[in-house]
Amino acid sequence: MKTAPRRSLVVCVAAAVIATSAFAGAPGALASEDEPPLITPRIDKFLDYWTPATGDKPQFDGTVRDADVLTHNDRVVSWMNHHATGAGDDTVEPGTEVFEAMQDTQLDGPVYDLSLTIGTGLGQTLGEYYIEGRNDGSLPLTSAVISPRDGLAGAFIDFEGAKEAFQYPRPFLPSAQDEVLGHDCQNFDAHTLYDIRKGKEWATDKGDLKIHKVPDVVDDTGQFTAGEADPEPVSLAVNYVGHRGLCGAGSFPSGHSTSASLVGITLATLLPELAPEILARASDVGNHRMVLGVHYPLDVIAGHMGGELGLATLWSDDEVVSEAFEPARAELVAYLEKRCGDTLAACIAAQTAAGKQYSDDPFGGASLVDADGRVLVSPQVVSDRASAAAVYTERLTYGFATTGKTGLPADVPADAAGLLKSSYPTLTADQRRSVLAQTQVASGYPLDKTGEGEGSWQRLDLAAAMSARVQLNTDGSVTVLDTGVEREVIPAPTPTPTPTPTPTPTPSPSGKPRLPVVSG
Repeated sequence: MKTAPRRSLVVCVAAAVIATSAFAGAPGALASEDEPPLITPRIDKFLDYWTPATGDKPQFDGTVRDADVLTHNDRVVSWMNHHATGAGDDTVEPGTEVFEAMQDTQLDGPVYDLSLTIGTGLGQTLGEYYIEGRNDGSLPLTSAVISPRDGLAGAFIDFEGAKEAFQYPRPFLPSAQDEVLGHDCQNFDAHTLYDIRKGKEWATDKGDLKIHKVPDVVDDTGQFTAGEADPEPVSLAVNYVGHRGLCGAGSFPSGHSTSASLVGITLATLLPELAPEILARASDVGNHRMVLGVHYPLDVIAGHMGGELGLATLWSDDEVVSEAFEPARAELVAYLEKRCGDTLAACIAAQTAAGKQYSDDPFGGASLVDADGRVLVSPQVVSDRASAAAVYTERLTYGFATTGKTGLPADVPADAAGLLKSSYPTLTADQRRSVLAQTQVASGYPLDKTGEGEGSWQRLDLAAAMSARVQLNTDGSVTVLDTGVEREVIPAPTPTPTPTPTPTPTPSPSGKPRLPVVSG
């Protein structure tokens, strides 16, 4: 269960400094008095599309309520599974999207985890420094906040309870139980989805989704063990069969996506200077679960919402901000500047000038287009800040058609403004909330709860909000001028004072002055 114990916030700096590695034990004893919020009520729009099994029915014996939505769910995961670079190969090679997906299976692994793999979002140079610093013990406060195993923020949300609530079968499970999966998985199938799959080009004649099962691989690249005293190769496996936790656990929501969102938003708030790139890399983790054929896009979107919910709770707590997040940011910035030998801004500029910013080409330029020419999945190429923000935005909806009311006004959750504290420290909470409102995606997509009383987590676009040019107006309101750029708050224009009119002098009468007449 991914929860933080309910006790006063403490920072055990001594224990953190003693730890020689981020993975040699809990480096920072951080906890919050904040009760981790429940993710299930925020993502329960899924019940509009699927009714879970009840009573003594088999685990995944639910009912399809919206075939169109769940069919799109199927189509996207099957396409990604077959079109990521390296897909379908008998061996998994470094440098492919499939290999990166296998590295991202290490949610809270004993050697490396998502808080390290997502570090590549900092770019080639700064990412390498970050990974080394996490591994050699140089960043204890950062580790104490971000670790998905026991970090204050990285392990804040419980997603297992939600999986139990919705009970949706994984994409790789057969629609009919005539395939031997392995002893632990033999009683699990997706027969309730057979009717929406039969005859589809992304399904087999048996009604199974076309899913290529990625073989095991050993990671001997050393990419995420740099800085460790004695690094060893890491065995990576999806465990499609013989692993009760994967085939028997519900697909919705994605635990990896939830954890990646917690970790990614945490890192983005610690380094808002690179927020769009970090968030794009964090969203790769959700993509990677589909590349491996173990999750659907709705699972990924729901997990992303859970991360937003958790970090908004923590960033709304002033004590957590002052005693945990701000010290971690100070530590991380100081470390990166020391390694780079310049200011953080200058280091980022130099990295970008050298073409070493975060980049990605997950599908080798391919895209999924429907019969009407609508792009369901773009190539999702990341090459700069603007494209990183655009890819993140696309992954908020994954090409789904709208199912709810469209054209509704923005609906920002109450605590969400805290997510922008580090990005725009000079703005008020209301002004930050306005930035979130102006950058929200449109209403009506699956899982959107606009107008239901608590705001819409699904519509929040943090990559856009954290990379905005914001105009401060004279009346105290703010206007978002652009996104996907270097974040900036433009001061309100100074009013030009109205000049005081100069009195016009009265002209003297023309001609010689008349002398008074004196009688005498």
